[in-house]
Amino acid sequence: MKELRSRHLLTIAIELAPILNLGATPFGQRRIVPVSGGRFSGDRLRGEVWRYAGSDLLLERADDAFQQDARLALCTDDGALILMTYRGIRHSSSEVATRLARGESVASDQYYLRTAPFFETAAPAYDWLNRIVTVGVGERLPNGASYDVFEIL
Repeated sequence: MKELRSRHLLTIAIELAPILNLGATPFGQRRIVPVSGGRFSGDRLRGEVWRYAGSDLLLERADDAFQQDARLALCTDDGALILMTYRGIRHSSSEVATRLARGESVASDQYYLRTAPFFETAAPAYDWLNRIVTVGVGERLPNGASYDVFEIL
């Protein structure tokens, strides 16, 4: 069996606005989490997360896992626009989940937070992003989240 190889693509820090609680839907407890800004950087790209040009449609499932469905607008330091979308899963013990819900800082090794980001851009300099697969390893912060995103080679 072959092992996956990867290389670091970027680290992104996302700032979040107050959560909008949609309530109990047929799919679970749905929250809308607006993105209020942030920054990203890596060897091949860096820039800012546009304010209020994205959100996470967060779903708390019946198994107490949180399912992410996010869209972010990124602007590189040289002016390119990039759409970043990802789905992911966060799960933990109930004690850790309670602490995270209270906005406490919890070490990332105390829970599982993984995403599968994809990118879309018309910028020629970043066209290569349209054709890669990436995986993000995340950390929930009191007012946001951060991810180390790795390109799968």
